[in-house]
Amino acid sequence: MGTSQARADFRVCNATQNLVGVGIGYRAKAGWVTEGWWHIDGSSCKTLIEGPLSSRFYYLYAEDAERGGRWDGPITMCVAEKEFKIAGVTDCVARGFQRVGFQEYDTAEQASWMVQLTDQPADGANAAANGASPP
Repeated sequence: MGTSQARADFRVCNATQNLVGVGIGYRAKAGWVTEGWWHIDGSSCKTLIEGPLSSRFYYLYAEDAERGGRWDGPITMCVAEKEFKIAGVTDCVARGFQRVGFQEYDTAEQASWMVQLTDQPADGANAAANGASPP
């Protein structure tokens, strides 16, 4: 297999110079799940979900571990201080978790997706997303 073969996964690339912690939310067969933290060094990428994507919508929340900034959105889901995998997105605080806003990404049912976290993007959003191009 050549290195030019397209990957099937959900990747996050950190285009900043700082360490970033990332959480992801998605709908599994048994219901909503959030999990994290992936630690992504500056100017590097990590795969959060390996293999072809099984959902159309994914949700992302990220924090700059060094400067305290965040990439968030309007969809509230649960996170924890340490590594987590949480079933359900309701009653976060009552269950001992934190409630934060995740950004929705519509993958249009593509097999792969990549989100790039940036400091100051030109379009005013703080994360750019795109699907994989067909080979």
